Amino acid sequence: MAATRKMNAPSAPVRTKHIRSSHGRFPLTVVALLLWLGAPASMSAPAPPGSLTRLQYEQDFDALWGEVRDYYAYFDQKATDWDRVRSLHRPRVEGVSSTAEFIALLEGVLEELYDFHAHLNTNTASSPRLVPSDADIWARWSGESVIITQVRPTSAADRAGLRPGMQITSINGVPIADATRTRIGRSLRRHDRGARDWALLASVAGKWNEPRVLGVVDASGSRRIAIDDQGSRAGSARTRLLESRRLERNFGYIRIHNSLGDLALVGQFDAALAALRSTRGLILDLRDTPSGGNTTVARGILGRFATREMPYQRHLLPAEERQHGVRRSWIELVSPRGSFAYTAPIVALVDHWTGSMGEGIAIGLDGMGAATVVGTEMARLSGATSGITLPNTGIGVTFPTEKLFHVNGAPREQFVPTVPVDLSIALGGSTDPILEAGLGALNARAGPEAKRP
Repeated sequence: MAATRKMNAPSAPVRTKHIRSSHGRFPLTVVALLLWLGAPASMSAPAPPGSLTRLQYEQDFDALWGEVRDYYAYFDQKATDWDRVRSLHRPRVEGVSSTAEFIALLEGVLEELYDFHAHLNTNTASSPRLVPSDADIWARWSGESVIITQVRPTSAADRAGLRPGMQITSINGVPIADATRTRIGRSLRRHDRGARDWALLASVAGKWNEPRVLGVVDASGSRRIAIDDQGSRAGSARTRLLESRRLERNFGYIRIHNSLGDLALVGQFDAALAALRSTRGLILDLRDTPSGGNTTVARGILGRFATREMPYQRHLLPAEERQHGVRRSWIELVSPRGSFAYTAPIVALVDHWTGSMGEGIAIGLDGMGAATVVGTEMARLSGATSGITLPNTGIGVTFPTEKLFHVNGAPREQFVPTVPVDLSIALGGSTDPILEAGLGALNARAGPEAKRP
């Protein structure tokens, strides 16, 4: 599908390719609801270095800028002046001499949105790591201090010895406040706490070709910790779509790996659930789903816990109301699926690496009344994304075009688990406080185990 878009003073008419997925509800120009954060570079085939003219780069800049202007769903919540973004960044195209340089320019353009759900689908050695897919540290501001709230298990940061509760004072010798300030865009109309929070996580995640040495303070004093990234992406070693097993007290456990975009997961989930059908409760672990997925897979999973057709999330399409003055919103339903519905108590485990469609499953289970959600805040990714391919460079671009909500009307990105877990406070010395809290919640819901005769 292609469409001709009218941009602000374009150099020439531009045709922008749009990608459709199984979620294709969008009747306007942008139609693909990919819901993938950190899509692989193979999704787009950038032009060879030096093969394009300045005019072609300008056309691609205008294509991206115009599509975001018309269809980005969250301008009402941002301090970004998108017209100023164009005036700041388009003149820079004149100095671009390679596709790699153009990629870096577009990365800066999208960073003006301070939205981790807006990104390119290709990158270079100097590209920023994507959050949450490539991140291994989660941190928050506490006044002017920065506190680590979670470290991704088995990641480079974890191996280096970083732990929740540590205070970060610097990155590569630069005070944390200064390092963060350089990541905030230049187009903001006003101070926005959300931009500062985004810049903090982006700074801590770093760039692929830059080392990370963090200055930290904890009970043992201050020191510098070097993180040995070894060029590997966080979570890239996944070989299985899921894992499952029986736990003590006749509870079942299913952990979904970063595979919510793989339709084969539905069949594997069915097989795992069938093997655990007789359990008196289930732990559904969503803590390794940072890259999202699609609603076909999500509804395939949720349908196994439904005994009747039920709503699981709300959608809002801001572009249609902006363009035509007519509001478009709808509720997405889950239908029962499979040979049986699992009706024993369920607990869903979440953390900061529960992203996008993982977040959708969590709020769906909560809205259906099917599960108790236990853990930290999730990745807080905004909305459902659509994908475009720029006409000359072939670069893929993904950004949110729909707003998503819990069935109760609360924005998905603001959802807080029913049973929150503070990882800076050890829970009985457990190496996995979230799982421990989840088992406690499940045991309370399931009641005492029946004694065998």
